[in-house]
Amino acid sequence: MSDFLYSTAEIRAIEAAHARKKPKESLMLRAGGAVAALASKIAKKKRGASILVLAGPGNNGGDAWVAAAALKKAGQIVTVLAPSEQKNPDPAAKSAMTAYRKAKGALITKFPSDEKFDLIIDGLFGIGLQRAPAGAFADAIKSANANADRHHTPILAIDVPSGLSADTGVEFGATIQADFTITFLGAKPGLYTADGVEGAGKIHVESLGVEDAASQGHLLNAASVAPLIPKRRKNSHKGSFGNVGIIGGASGMMGAAVLSARAALHMGPGKVFLGFAAKDAPGIDTINPEIMVRTAEEVVADESLTSLAVGMGLGIDKTAPRLLSAALARALPMVIDADALTLIAANPSIHAVLEAKMAGTPHQTLSLVFTPHPGEAARLLGVTTDEIQSDRVSAAKSIATKFKAVTVLKGAGTIIAAPDGRYWINTSGNPGMASGGMGDALSGMIAAFLAQGMDALNAAKLGVYLHGAAADECLAHGMAPHGLTASEVIFEARTLLNAGLQAHAHEHE
Repeated sequence: MSDFLYSTAEIRAIEAAHARKKPKESLMLRAGGAVAALASKIAKKKRGASILVLAGPGNNGGDAWVAAAALKKAGQIVTVLAPSEQKNPDPAAKSAMTAYRKAKGALITKFPSDEKFDLIIDGLFGIGLQRAPAGAFADAIKSANANADRHHTPILAIDVPSGLSADTGVEFGATIQADFTITFLGAKPGLYTADGVEGAGKIHVESLGVEDAASQGHLLNAASVAPLIPKRRKNSHKGSFGNVGIIGGASGMMGAAVLSARAALHMGPGKVFLGFAAKDAPGIDTINPEIMVRTAEEVVADESLTSLAVGMGLGIDKTAPRLLSAALARALPMVIDADALTLIAANPSIHAVLEAKMAGTPHQTLSLVFTPHPGEAARLLGVTTDEIQSDRVSAAKSIATKFKAVTVLKGAGTIIAAPDGRYWINTSGNPGMASGGMGDALSGMIAAFLAQGMDALNAAKLGVYLHGAAADECLAHGMAPHGLTASEVIFEARTLLNAGLQAHAHEHE
């Protein structure tokens, strides 16, 4: 399948172009047929499966009616729940309604009290929904979710779970919690980030025979990332793979910088230098003595470095702005994380140093990676965290444009945005990653790839996917979602890196 992601506006444009090119071809007929075929597979019965179909008043409901008629004809036991009057003008929908009624298909307007089904199909609302479902529709959504939970019944959503924004992944209100979503013409960003990560379930993309169109949005998966893994010549030495500098670790926060340095070390650079901001820092990492420990000032000034990562446990006291400004003045690719992002947002003089750095030659525009969590992103843009989370794609793109930096907006469905408007949504990772130190490890990983000569965009893409994929391997081994640590993820990431990510190829149909 294509890795493109399409906004609602882009999907509408694809539909319009197809209608002009092939006006007699019904996409609704194809969509409904695809729903029926997948529904029978999920219900695991060729005939006699009890299937409840929720049909809304628009095109999503039209798809549902076509699927219901096809399932009825195939010998399934179908009930259509239509909370409102059905007046869909599409010929395919009208024909399906007529066929279903002639076949004496069951039609109801309220959810059955406690009936058990083999499958529930959600066809209430599609990509056009822009507000919370209300009235009988909200009641149907809540009842479907409750019934599915009570009887362990799978829910298949048509195009997008009703109540979920196809563009942002934010739930408008009452929202279907699907186990499967079959989405048409192309993948939608809202299915892969924010609430969509959980609410969409397993996603099936059905092109309906329509050719792909170009888009700025992409899915980040194993197939797209594996070719980015650096290759190693047999005739090489530690000087062939660059040197990483890690700047952070103020008093009481040294662990953040240690984790970042350890993560960098395991991604294959020649050397890793750990520069502590704390005056009481240890002189060695006894777990990984390969890491060369220095003061932050010494590492910032080290001429052997090929990349820097700054901010992990750096703090925001009077020495932190000086260290950050000195780091930004270096003509090196670098990762800016944690406290460094807070300092940039709050300190105009540091922002000026950053602007001067990025005003150089064209290649420098992709030499910087920002890795904010939603709170840090809010500070960078001068908005609230809720505003960031309400449209994560737009937020990441805004930061990338404002600071001319590849931006990694962390969270469920991490967004990677480039300054030119392109963006990627990561498909790896799980809730076990919601623990301290994960972001520090990610910054070290990205810095290691920068040190080895990767550009900022590819280093971010490889680092983000690999980080999440390693956590998923930990989940498969019973180490998550509870109690997963960043240190454990680092070791799994090294194993996957050396396996070429083949051990963790996500399936997207």
